[in-house]
Amino acid sequence: MINEIDIAGRLIGLNYKPFIIAEMSGNHNQSLERALAIVDAAADAGADAIKLQTYTADTMTMQGAFTIEDENSLWKGRELYDLYQEAYTPWDWHQAIFERAKERGILAFSSPFDETAVDFLESIGAPAYKIASFENTDHPLLRKVASTGKPVIMSTGAATLSEIDEAVRVLHNAECTELILLKCTSTYPATPENTNLNTIPHMRELYQVQVGLSDHTMGVGASVAAVALGATVIEKHFTLRRADGGVDSAFSLEPAELQALVVESERAWQALGKVQYGVQRAEEKSRLFKRSVYAAQNIKAGEAFSKENIRVIRPGLGLAPKYYDQLLGQKAKADIKAGTPLSWDLV
Repeated sequence: MINEIDIAGRLIGLNYKPFIIAEMSGNHNQSLERALAIVDAAADAGADAIKLQTYTADTMTMQGAFTIEDENSLWKGRELYDLYQEAYTPWDWHQAIFERAKERGILAFSSPFDETAVDFLESIGAPAYKIASFENTDHPLLRKVASTGKPVIMSTGAATLSEIDEAVRVLHNAECTELILLKCTSTYPATPENTNLNTIPHMRELYQVQVGLSDHTMGVGASVAAVALGATVIEKHFTLRRADGGVDSAFSLEPAELQALVVESERAWQALGKVQYGVQRAEEKSRLFKRSVYAAQNIKAGEAFSKENIRVIRPGLGLAPKYYDQLLGQKAKADIKAGTPLSWDLV
């Protein structure tokens, strides 16, 4: 197991708070000003990184190749080429976005979709690479990314177990030494029912790598739950306002939601702690409010204890409740005033 991974000074692992990635995708709506505002909003919300996608419509597909007909798709009726033309991040924006992220104290990196994109991202100093789910079977691209020597984060959506296994082997054989796998359901949006978070600890054990979640569900519940199962990285699509539209806006978080994810995922991580039984130091004062046996009435010396004259109440200054039955029928050693916690020297 790789205990921790260092991406430009940001440590990722079970001993560190979750690493939160805000995925810009196409939510810039072809405005560099909006793209920079998304970086600022991600930083303000406490995200660790902003992630881009580096491609052009021509590196992804060609005009006339495919029109989306799926009735359940957010993009039904759209030609794939036109969708990518609308969603892509112009390459000449990348440097400005990377610089803004650096100014704001967060990382910027990207998902390359072909080998030319890797060369370009190397030229501007990308600190890590993300392999998108639909590219996890592109072995030449995996080898190219691994050759950079940078950490690799790979989504595992829409892949069979054998395809994931092949991809991991390709990366390792190409000298990738820092790999994080993301459980991912490649539907947009995904539902809680098809998210299957229990895969996270299984995947970590199977591949002995850090594992996270690329989360396409609405809200932050699935991501927070993933942290409780050992996810060390959370990736969520991010926009300024869903109402502004955009190819991914419908399943993207808004700034207040991203901030909630940052806060709640860290709380979930903190709450995991360790296996712990017994009284913690923080609980010691609270033991006062456990119950114990008290005199419920004035009791004369020699009088037998009964259900009428002793009770189990708070606080815990007297004998433990487990002695209640043993006390019944025994006699008071001295006069006992009502409201006195019982102790053995009074018996």
